[in-house]
Amino acid sequence: MGAQVILMGWVQRRRDHGGLIFVDLRDREGIVQLVFNPAEEPLTHEKAHTIRCEYVIAVKGTVSKRPVGTENPSLKTGAVEIKVKDLKILTEAAAPPFLIEDSTDAGEDVRLKYRYLDLRRPGLQKNLIIRHRVCLSARDYLSKNGFLEIETPVLTKSTPEGARDFLVPSRLNPGHFYALPQSPQLFKQILMVSGFDRYFQIVKCYRDEDLRADRQPEFTQIDLEMSFVDREDVMGLSEGLLSHIFKEVMGVELKNIPRMTYEEAVGRYGLDKPDVRFALELKDVTDAVRASSFKVFSDAISKGGIVKAICVKGVEFTRKELDELAGIASTFGGKGLAWVKVSGEGWQSPIAKFFGEEDRKRIDSCVGARGTHPKDGSGDLILFSADRKEVVNTVLGMLRVFLGNRLNLIPKEGFSFVWVTDFPLFEYDETEKRYVSVHHPFTSFLDEDAEKLETNPLGVRSKAYDMVLNGEEIGGGSIRVHGQKVQSKIFDLLGIGKEEAGEKFGFLLDALSFGTPPHGGIAFGLDRIIAIMTGSDSIRDVIAFPKTQRAFCMMSAAPSEVDKKQLDELSLKVVKKE
Repeated sequence: MGAQVILMGWVQRRRDHGGLIFVDLRDREGIVQLVFNPAEEPLTHEKAHTIRCEYVIAVKGTVSKRPVGTENPSLKTGAVEIKVKDLKILTEAAAPPFLIEDSTDAGEDVRLKYRYLDLRRPGLQKNLIIRHRVCLSARDYLSKNGFLEIETPVLTKSTPEGARDFLVPSRLNPGHFYALPQSPQLFKQILMVSGFDRYFQIVKCYRDEDLRADRQPEFTQIDLEMSFVDREDVMGLSEGLLSHIFKEVMGVELKNIPRMTYEEAVGRYGLDKPDVRFALELKDVTDAVRASSFKVFSDAISKGGIVKAICVKGVEFTRKELDELAGIASTFGGKGLAWVKVSGEGWQSPIAKFFGEEDRKRIDSCVGARGTHPKDGSGDLILFSADRKEVVNTVLGMLRVFLGNRLNLIPKEGFSFVWVTDFPLFEYDETEKRYVSVHHPFTSFLDEDAEKLETNPLGVRSKAYDMVLNGEEIGGGSIRVHGQKVQSKIFDLLGIGKEEAGEKFGFLLDALSFGTPPHGGIAFGLDRIIAIMTGSDSIRDVIAFPKTQRAFCMMSAAPSEVDKKQLDELSLKVVKKE
């Protein structure tokens, strides 16, 4: 106490108590209370009458203990105040369009338009500080483990095998275009060929795709690649990296991260990014309902489909709420949603008449349904989906997540990690009538499935692995193909002929012929990790200058039209859609 200090910052609020004037001064470190006393510094007190919210000021004063009973325990500086001797107004400010507080009720469009004001809010500043600390922690861990941070090109070649590329026209090569990288994938593999056996980069990536809360046209990855490794090496290193980050930044000790195969994940949870924080698992009831006369189920089974169910314990849903669940199911491809209310009196449902007593007992036993619970006497609700396997899993998987949120089954605190492994190498695209890569075309396959490349490509499992946190995929990687002949075979199965492969990936195929070590890696979505760490609903809250869901910057009004002169220099002409 008694120290002389000079402080600068923004005026959060001013309170005039008739004599004393109190001002809350804010900077990125927090808030401190200033006191202007007319009896001690009348001229400074008079000037304090003129300051308003968001004025930028500098003060000189003395650190003092607050009077007993006026302390503010919610502030780090809540036990002290600054008795101001001198005041200088550095910049006046217009009235802001919304309060610079975490509890602002301003709409997101307004906040994004005035992002420079939005970023003054303590919550967003805390998010970006955490983001900085995560990046610092990642660099520290990877550097200590022998990784080199190497930059890869931002202007590169378009290889449209996945999301749309952002294209950049070349002025010096008219009619030719660069693409902004969707990931550094090819270049980091080239670095492995080059002998840089441990690479990492905190890197911007770009995808021209439809957006939602957890997607942006430009996003950031913690990207790494390693040589002379197998899956266990990459996954072990990744666990060490995440453990280091969460301990350094959040003070959280991570336990051993469990693993499950892709088949187990979609079988139990419906999705390949399972939220394992709550139960409500999917149960296959195909055999239990096979003998019923319910045509919806029997038709699906006869066509090679399945019937699955989830049992929601001890709930009472109205018919309107059940119709809402059916609407959600249809959103994700379901043709309907059958339901049964199980009570002490038996089944209550429009479909109950299609099932005999033994059928009902088999189904109840399969899903673990009870008619009454000892606590309150309530019964269970069984929800059924019947269709192709992938449709059923998706419908019930998404419904499971909806119910988890709706019924408050998901813990609000904590971090629950899980690895998902053994993804299929390929899936079949009915629209294009060809195989496509589940991850990307450079992913290697399990050794024991090698023969299936010729006989059963859809049965080939990959050496891919995804990291899931609280039901969100935060990272994905794989062991790569490191032989030219095998890579060419993969391209061929994907319908990429020799000429097309040479045009798109010729430099990689050439590099693979000059002695390539076995290698693999992973990329973590930095924005998504920070959003989960900070409890943010959207990754826009952890990015300094994000775009809207229409990929538009409200603040700078990008993208925008450009002068005809610029278009002429690029040999481009804009054709407006009618």
